[in-house]
Amino acid sequence: MVTLNKIYTRTGDKGDTALGNGDRVPKHDARVNAYGTVDEINATVGMARLHAGEMDPALARIQNDLFDLGADLCRPDMADDADAQYPPLRVVSAQVDRLEAEIDAMNAAIAPLKSFVLPGGSPLAAHLHLCRTVTRRAERLAVQLDAVNPVVIHYLNRLSDWFFVASRAANDNGLRDVLWVPGANR
Repeated sequence: MVTLNKIYTRTGDKGDTALGNGDRVPKHDARVNAYGTVDEINATVGMARLHAGEMDPALARIQNDLFDLGADLCRPDMADDADAQYPPLRVVSAQVDRLEAEIDAMNAAIAPLKSFVLPGGSPLAAHLHLCRTVTRRAERLAVQLDAVNPVVIHYLNRLSDWFFVASRAANDNGLRDVLWVPGANR
C-alpha cells in the first residue's frame, strides 16, 4: 500500500518528474502527458459520480482501473518487469473483458441509433460524454508511446465505448438522447 506523509517533495521544481522505473523526464514528456490525461479522465469520472445513482459502483471500479492504468503507463520498460524490485502493476485483459460485458448488458436495453448523439440529455449523460472525449484523447496520446502495454490501448478504446453506451443508458436508455440533425441551422 502507498503511504504519502509529505505531499510536496520539490523534486519536480525544475520541470522534470520521475517515471515508475526511476527515470527522470521532462514534465512535457509524451508519457507524462498520457498518464496525466488518464488522471484527467479519473477526475471527470468523479464529477459523473455526483449524478450516477445505480451506475456508481461501475464508475468506482473504473476509477480504480484508471489508477492501475496510470501506474502501467508510468512504467515503460515492460521487458524488465520480471527483474523489477517490485512487480509493476499492469492492466490485464480481464479488465477489458469486464468493460465489454458491461457494455453488452447496458446496450441490450437500448434501441439502435438512427443518428449521431449530441453530448447532453441528463446531467449524468453530459458528464459521461465528457469522460468519453477525455478518454479518446488519452488513447490518442497512449498510441504514440514507444513502449506501452497493448492492453492499455484496448482498455482505453473500450472505455470510451463504455462511456458512450452508459451515456445512452443514463438518458433513459436512449429515449432522452439529443440527436444530431444534419444541416438543421443552415
